[in-house]
Amino acid sequence: MSPEGAYPREEVVKPQGTEGGPSSSPARNGESPHGDNDSGLMERVVERNNMLAALKRVERNGGAPGIDGIPTERLRDQIRAEWPRIRQELLSGTYKPKPVRRVEIPKPGGGKRLLGIPTVMDRLIQQHPPTVGTRLQVLTPIFDVGFSEHSYGFRPRKRAHDAIREARRYVQEGYEWVVDLDIEKFFDRVNHDILMARVARKVKDKRVLTLIRRYLQAGVMINGVVMETTEGTPQGGPISPLLANILLDELDKELEKRGHKFVRYADDCNIYVKSKRAGERVMESIKRYLQERLKLKINEQKSAVDRPWKLKFLGFSMHKAKGGQILIRLAPQTIERVKTKIRDITARNKPVSIAERIGRLNTYLGVWMGYFALAETPSVFKDLDGWIRRRLRMCLWKQWKRVRTRYRELRALGLPERVVHEFANARKGPWRMAHGPMNRALGNAYWQSQGLTSLIERYQRLREAW
Repeated sequence: MSPEGAYPREEVVKPQGTEGGPSSSPARNGESPHGDNDSGLMERVVERNNMLAALKRVERNGGAPGIDGIPTERLRDQIRAEWPRIRQELLSGTYKPKPVRRVEIPKPGGGKRLLGIPTVMDRLIQQHPPTVGTRLQVLTPIFDVGFSEHSYGFRPRKRAHDAIREARRYVQEGYEWVVDLDIEKFFDRVNHDILMARVARKVKDKRVLTLIRRYLQAGVMINGVVMETTEGTPQGGPISPLLANILLDELDKELEKRGHKFVRYADDCNIYVKSKRAGERVMESIKRYLQERLKLKINEQKSAVDRPWKLKFLGFSMHKAKGGQILIRLAPQTIERVKTKIRDITARNKPVSIAERIGRLNTYLGVWMGYFALAETPSVFKDLDGWIRRRLRMCLWKQWKRVRTRYRELRALGLPERVVHEFANARKGPWRMAHGPMNRALGNAYWQSQGLTSLIERYQRLREAW
């Protein structure tokens, strides 16, 4: 067992014809020794250390198998059997990716999001981690250095929180109108020729260019039938975010040239202006630019010119406090979405123990709070705490179905006999019973003793650490 505790020895995945020593690839520190005219880029793509880093990332990410049914757990076996051939095909420019597997997932606001799941081998070749140079990730140092500072999605050392903070700064400076651009089915509508022309400006290795185009045109398997893909880049492929940034960097440069204040995260772009009239002019102008230059359409129903406190950006919104201070808050849609998940975990018709419900809540809300602790309005977390405790009291009351059980449990809580008798024989529903005296008997201290982590306390700890 290796020091990582989970990976076999590196010799297992050592490609033939490579040295066993440390990589000297400049992709590791973000440099390209050959500049933009690197005709030996594919050699760096198949370089041994790049492959090992990509392999570990694919295994760590897991995910569903592609059309060949091979899971990540069997990727190393596939590498042992097929890597010499695949490596040679990559170097000779003859490798052909397999079609992606179509998966539909529901969107929070309705409708379906179409994902394309590549095979694990194609995910290995495409692998696009944010910080180290691996596989086709050798493209990132070539392109990222030229990307706009106002672009935050899927980039090294940039994250959504940075985008939200920059947006708040614009609003605080007086740019209190937002042009909220929603590009209609962006990942499904990307024009391959336009995208490849942008990639070819900096990538001169024809084998890499051919491989990227083949990924774009690999097709999608739907109900066992492979369909051609003449446009779009499949959501679900590791290289898709980089390709999206390459294409939309043209929009960034246009906005910078015009002197606009803007923030973009992948295909989510907000432009900040000082009046509604200015916002409407910008909306019409950018709509024409996207259609004529990049062959992309704006979703008229989802795009808007409005105040930042009426819009959602990356799950957050804004609040203008007394004195004009701009605060980051949770968007109403975000609150409703987390409540929907909590309702599912605390559904009273599910035969699940309270301990299991609390465990699931702690796990889900721990990850959720790690992102949304950026909000500067803590009262919402205090309100959610109270609502979650009431949901759990409701589940507990539902479990105390028999009057005899209610007498026993209520007495164990130390309630007066008069209250015990009244509650044990009550005919109100579980939700109503979860309020009133039950609230006092099963309050904060009780749920803390059961292991429930308070959202407001978790929020305060995270904010102190920042």
